[in-house]
Amino acid sequence: MVATLVRLRLLVLRNSFRRSTSQLVAVVIGALYGAIGLLVVLGALVGLSFAPAEVATTAVVLAGSAAVLGWAVFPLLLSGVEQTLDPGHLAVYPIGPRPLMLGMLLSGAVGVAGAATTIASLGTALPWLRSPGVALIALITGVLGAATCIVVSRAVTSVASGLASGRRFREASGLLILIPLILAGPIVIGITSGLRSSADALPSIASGLGWSPLGAVWAVPGAIAAGDPLGALLRLLIAVATFVVLWFVWRWGLARSLVTPARASSRVRAPGKSGLFGVLPGTPAGAIAARCLTYWFRDPRYLRQLLVIPLLPAVMWFYSSINHSTGYIFAVGPVVAFALGIGMIADVSYDSAAFALHVSKAVPGRADRWGRASALVSFAVPAVAILTLGSAAVEGDWLPAPGLLGLTLGMLLSGVAVCSVTSARFVFPVPEPGDNPFRSRPGANISLLGPTFAAWGVIAVLCLPEVVLLVVSLVTREAVWGWLGLAAGVVLGAVLLVVGVRLGGRVLDARAPELLQQLRKDG
Repeated sequence: MVATLVRLRLLVLRNSFRRSTSQLVAVVIGALYGAIGLLVVLGALVGLSFAPAEVATTAVVLAGSAAVLGWAVFPLLLSGVEQTLDPGHLAVYPIGPRPLMLGMLLSGAVGVAGAATTIASLGTALPWLRSPGVALIALITGVLGAATCIVVSRAVTSVASGLASGRRFREASGLLILIPLILAGPIVIGITSGLRSSADALPSIASGLGWSPLGAVWAVPGAIAAGDPLGALLRLLIAVATFVVLWFVWRWGLARSLVTPARASSRVRAPGKSGLFGVLPGTPAGAIAARCLTYWFRDPRYLRQLLVIPLLPAVMWFYSSINHSTGYIFAVGPVVAFALGIGMIADVSYDSAAFALHVSKAVPGRADRWGRASALVSFAVPAVAILTLGSAAVEGDWLPAPGLLGLTLGMLLSGVAVCSVTSARFVFPVPEPGDNPFRSRPGANISLLGPTFAAWGVIAVLCLPEVVLLVVSLVTREAVWGWLGLAAGVVLGAVLLVVGVRLGGRVLDARAPELLQQLRKDG
């Protein structure tokens, strides 16, 4: 049974390569990057064999602890990305918990991330090549460390499965985890600065982690190399106890998920409460605008794009403070406008099967485009205007404000215009409605790269007049050029929006059946 489950995992992996050329290309590129990263790690481990034993122990314990922690956090970030051996799907088969767990453990080891972690864990024997006995022990603890990484991932997934069955939990957890990802730059810089100022503390940190469930398994060879067999034995006991506890936690969560499958939650709106549909005009464009506004503020796939509005100013302020430059603060408005404008590029893709309503009701393409564009513009224009004027107020320099506002509005409206055409022409693999907002399919990012880069280039060309007028106003310090830039941004942006909506409407009218067919195929 264990061999059958592992073969099933490999069969699904092989079939995913055959699904489309873009997926195969994505997997090949990902495997290439993974192989390069793995070679770098193995090379670093070989280099540690020439370093003092204390340095090798510190590096291995810190890296190993980070790996275990990453395997514990990663399932929360990408829950439901790909679970070939999903307990909910296997509950109908008479498979006992023990063979099922062994099969899931080995299937995790043959996956891309699992295989890389296993090879790197076995590579922790390389720093001890000069001591064959220690290297052999490191090889054994490396196997235990790799198994711990996979088991902690499965345990976290099984325990969180009950909570994750609720849609609101998935939405909130995904969005909350996105916040530190957006702030990753300041966080990494802060941690790096702290480590530089306290590099002598790294051995102490590694020593503490070596007695914890995160790093005990990685500290055993170093303790033996340091002539501390008792400490090595105690650390090994901690590592084995950690694995046993995680195994039983996983078994408990797995047994619960097999007998109590996750149920989707739903909520029924009270009669007579139609929300935005009762506020906006009762036209096709008004109905689509109401639906899109509802998506923007309730669908986590859209909400993650709105997080740039409050978080990007904080990031720009951080970089401005450490570099003593005002350029970062002034860039807040245009960057947020660009991010919001390009956010419509997969708008039809996010509709999924709901796009069938547009096709079956013969909604005019122009009405569809106007509804989607007006929904975004209704809140994006005030947001980017406030950010632009706020950046000028923070810096105390109002001279660039008109030109910046013109560039911001022009970039937003030009982005909406371009995406009104591209979203009617292309469909991309995106997370399903109600799914984890971070879910992605093999090849999805590759298929999105080409149209996205092309849209970036078109938007940059369309915004050249506003850019030129802004630069002239900054160089000459004459406000008239800034006001001309504001007028150019508003007028040209409005004209481009009308043209983009009309052109996108024509494309949508011609391609609506093909788009629906492709959406169903990708779904």
